[in-house]
Amino acid sequence: MTQCDSWLIRNTSAILTGLRGDAARHAGPDIRITAGRIAALGSLQPLPGERLIDATDCVVYPGWVNTHHHLFQSLLKGIPAGIDQSLGAWLGAVPYRYRGLFDEQSFRLAARVGLVELARSGCSTVADHHYLYLPGMPFDSAQILFEEAESLGLRFVLCRGGATQARQAEGSACAGPETLEQYLDDVERLVRRYHDPAADAWRRVVMAPTSPPYSMPPEHLRETARAARRMGIRLHSHLSETVEYQNEVYSRHGLSPVAFCAEHDWLGADVWFAHLVKLSSEEIRLLGATGTGIAHCPQSNGRLGSGIADIVAMEAAGMPISIGVDGAASNEACDMLSETHAAWLLQRAKAGERALPRHAGGEQEGGAHAASVEDVVRWGTAGGAQVLGLDGLGTLQVGMAADLAIYRLDQPRHFGLHDLGIAPVVSGGRPTLRALLVGGRLSVDNDVMAGVDLAELGHQARAAVLRLQQAAGVRA
Repeated sequence: MTQCDSWLIRNTSAILTGLRGDAARHAGPDIRITAGRIAALGSLQPLPGERLIDATDCVVYPGWVNTHHHLFQSLLKGIPAGIDQSLGAWLGAVPYRYRGLFDEQSFRLAARVGLVELARSGCSTVADHHYLYLPGMPFDSAQILFEEAESLGLRFVLCRGGATQARQAEGSACAGPETLEQYLDDVERLVRRYHDPAADAWRRVVMAPTSPPYSMPPEHLRETARAARRMGIRLHSHLSETVEYQNEVYSRHGLSPVAFCAEHDWLGADVWFAHLVKLSSEEIRLLGATGTGIAHCPQSNGRLGSGIADIVAMEAAGMPISIGVDGAASNEACDMLSETHAAWLLQRAKAGERALPRHAGGEQEGGAHAASVEDVVRWGTAGGAQVLGLDGLGTLQVGMAADLAIYRLDQPRHFGLHDLGIAPVVSGGRPTLRALLVGGRLSVDNDVMAGVDLAELGHQARAAVLRLQQAAGVRA
């Protein structure tokens, strides 16, 4: 990671800002960065002492803000027993089966693999929903996550998962849940040690029980909400990923999942949920009225056959929209470019599914109007910053943190494009990352991360996978 007080990014082909409407693009072609912040955009001349980045034939986006991940799953990709399973069976075959087999070395390696993969897609901020907490763990997994993110020059938000009651599907894979006191005491410890309330913080902590219908009894959910607000931190969890969430909450409480969360103080502008695939119109209205946000995970939801969250309707109702890649065990390409490409396509597909012939009352041919590239960039940058409460980043405008990705369009998939600005989202794949700056610090330079040997990282990952397979009794 290279530090420099002043940069001038010159001669960009396009700048997408993460803002709405006419402000979604800036003509540039230059961007000045001073003391970690954007100082100017326009036609600029170099100043003494500035370091220059030639962005000819490059496109600049705000750094992506990934609002939902499970980094430990970076060594659990493509497990055959779970590859064709929906959520419930997949949980038993993959994360529940393997999570107790991680030691400090394999956990640190998994975190590094995931963070490197994200950074090389242009992601500058990672919120990890980390639920790998078992009684008597011999290492501090939260410390490892913060250390690895810092070493790679990324902002990191720890969503402290966990449970005070076991889920039946976990079986012997769970060594027993924490008590509520243990859980809250550890969250308080993490907040004291790591949490920074600043609008452009490098480190944050979030209260994040793994899943409200399953992880805690109702009285514990209400207590975690009270404790989080007392500590000044946000709330996050999974919700309504499949119909089983609806089945579970209705059978136990006679309520929809969203109404259940509302009864236990788990809605509001300081709350965001991952997935929200299966919602009624009334649930969307309630989420919008309370300003509750979503981490939309289109690839994982597609991979597990869960469905497509209607984020266009959610945004219209007033919900903040962000994008997360979810865990690598249910999304074997864990990068924000693949995720935003999927979000762009699948929102159009969802709208297109509603198209009917005129004789049946239809008024549209398809759904290509549903989501523009500018919408997707806004969801994946400014929207992510909003749900995380990081108001000092997420857009390219004067005064904001200098978190930005510069993509060089030198791959055949980009040749022939009439609008270069849309390339990173619409073309699929990963363009060459000319640079990733986070707070004005150079984290990726010409597709290279300082101190990261990709070949060696791959070798270590393959060896770790073999050890996990052996520990799980799986024949390689």
